[in-house]
Amino acid sequence: MTKASKRRMPLVAIVGRPNVGKSTLFNRLAGERIALVDDVPGVIRDRIYAAVSWAGSLWHVIDTGGFEPETEDDILRHMRTQTELALEEADAVIFMLDAKSGINPSDHDVCNVLRRQKKPVIYAVNKIDGPSHEDRLADFYELGVDKLMPVSAEHGYGVAELLDELDEVMPGAPEAELEEEDEGEGETRVAVVGKPNVGKSTLINTLLGDERLLVHDQPGTTRDAVDSELIINGKKYLFVDTAGMRRKSKIDTRLERYSVMRAIRSIERCHVALIMIDANEGIVDQDAKIAGLAHDRGRAIIILFNKWDQVEDKEKRRAELEEQVEMRLPHVDYAPILTISALEKKRVHKVANLIESVMEEFNKRITTGELNRCLEEWTARNPPPSPQGKPIRLYYSSQTGVRPPAFVFFANRPEKIPIHYRRFINNQIRETFGFAGCPIRVKFKPRRKKQR
Repeated sequence: MTKASKRRMPLVAIVGRPNVGKSTLFNRLAGERIALVDDVPGVIRDRIYAAVSWAGSLWHVIDTGGFEPETEDDILRHMRTQTELALEEADAVIFMLDAKSGINPSDHDVCNVLRRQKKPVIYAVNKIDGPSHEDRLADFYELGVDKLMPVSAEHGYGVAELLDELDEVMPGAPEAELEEEDEGEGETRVAVVGKPNVGKSTLINTLLGDERLLVHDQPGTTRDAVDSELIINGKKYLFVDTAGMRRKSKIDTRLERYSVMRAIRSIERCHVALIMIDANEGIVDQDAKIAGLAHDRGRAIIILFNKWDQVEDKEKRRAELEEQVEMRLPHVDYAPILTISALEKKRVHKVANLIESVMEEFNKRITTGELNRCLEEWTARNPPPSPQGKPIRLYYSSQTGVRPPAFVFFANRPEKIPIHYRRFINNQIRETFGFAGCPIRVKFKPRRKKQR
């Protein structure tokens, strides 16, 4: 197993009939109220994602809408298809059942679907608040499963045991390995991510100079991630095309915009994420989600506004898009922006140069001496605050890593450093040293005690 594959977080889908408590469990696993919860069936209609940590391991967990195997209701069919797409991508499944409503014919149908998937499945019977209620499990053994996990998503009963079982059937990615990054030379991995039909495959074909990837104006032509090698200025690059979902006869066109899961997989593998956005549509929620994923995983980011040939008033549209980036993508304001036309091959040559430039920043190291000389200047110009009348002192700093660039600052009272001053230090690092296209990680720690 390669180091990269060890670091990838497994995807776990929570599925089940509407209103069995999937979103409540999702929120509990995520540790915060991310998914909307309501007593009305069908509140969650689209997939929602969160990273879940347990015993030093990490998973991506996916909340899904209710699964109704046979229904004429448009919304329920939409939810069913979303769940099917989640099941296709997931490495493991938590199938939730409802102890209060009991076994349902639909539960048997869902079981049959899961058996065909041939993936690890945890059967969790929800709304069991304690050991005295575990007799409600008996009816569910008619599903033909060997093990049932009693849980109360609302009150937390059995959730620890559920996570232990998950770690047994689908081990999570060790947090320590996720924090590591290969600093060797090797190839640069570039993920091309974005909504379906924004021109990802066209861009890669243009860069490659051939028609290696299938291109079609129907959204979702690319079924799986496709790797393509390219040599630029003597350096090896691996491009990963992550176009949208496979077209199926029963998939509503609204579903084609949901491509987060493939983006997750590709971002886990890459150094640089090219976030492609349709210049005519502008930035939508899905773009913000994908950018957030790349930022959180510490990947270098470049924003590409494609289909620029279709824009009439280019100067006006450029200003509008820059404003959208500022308003909707403030967490990646360090990312360079490039307008291109992949189809017309306009400005595409700048993409390769920009990737090379960003990778140089991604690998850049600042000497400890230079960093500390700058730290003296920053603190002299804007001294740290003095909470409760006790001054905060920043003693020294060093760069602790690259890909992404990481820094640690040693202080006498690091826990008292307010957010605005942390932001000041972050901004000074960027203004002084650049790091264009790169997220940077800044930590404040207490000064090490001298050894006697």
